[in-house]
Amino acid sequence: MGKISMVVFDLSGTTVSDDNAVAKSLYEAAKDFNLDVTLEDFEKTIGTNKIHLYQFMIARNKGHEVSIQNLEKYNFPEYHDLAMEVFELYSEIMVAYYRNQVKAIPGAEDVFRWCRSQAIKVVTDTGFHRDVNTAIMEGLQWKERGLVDLTLDVENTNGIGRPAPYMIFHAMMELGIQSVREVIKIGDTPADLLSGHNAGCIGNIGVLSGTNTKEIFDHYPHTHILPSVVELPSLIESEFYKH
Repeated sequence: MGKISMVVFDLSGTTVSDDNAVAKSLYEAAKDFNLDVTLEDFEKTIGTNKIHLYQFMIARNKGHEVSIQNLEKYNFPEYHDLAMEVFELYSEIMVAYYRNQVKAIPGAEDVFRWCRSQAIKVVTDTGFHRDVNTAIMEGLQWKERGLVDLTLDVENTNGIGRPAPYMIFHAMMELGIQSVREVIKIGDTPADLLSGHNAGCIGNIGVLSGTNTKEIFDHYPHTHILPSVVELPSLIESEFYKH
């Protein structure tokens, strides 16, 4: 195989520790609005655009048959206002969390350094909106410390998040990467795997450092499953580089 030119890393649960805070915050806000949901519902669907996710959950509560694979294809404008109210509460909870405690997954920053030593562009993408992404990046200072080349959120792609592939394509355009056969996507959610698959990335990797298990990932397209992002350099060297 040829050279890897870019890796797109998810944030929470992949490179950023959160102790399941994203799913818990999504669930807390939903319950405050009396939505019939479970914490597990959000553990399976984190990584998506959170406004669309709440529209999805509201529609499901109303009896619509919906599936996470088609999240970005649905359009429920009748539920947008309610979804925005829930989302705004969630955002307050999430920003407060990251303002008070944000830290990298152990070893994640070393992986960034390794990638950059190999001339591999480092990109972060997330299902968060700008306010939460900014809180994380201000706390970690990854760009200022020269660890990442580009940080993206759903507002970079007009609100269209994963499982659509557009954040990956946006990163390729911004950094001058011309082929998805040089791109790896890595994350801890089904939405990550679906976005990497939809983009056609040569590497589409799930990690078990978040809330999802191998049994869940087995239902979604992927090339590899790793215990943690820490194993990525050795995987690239063994399976993605010619020797």
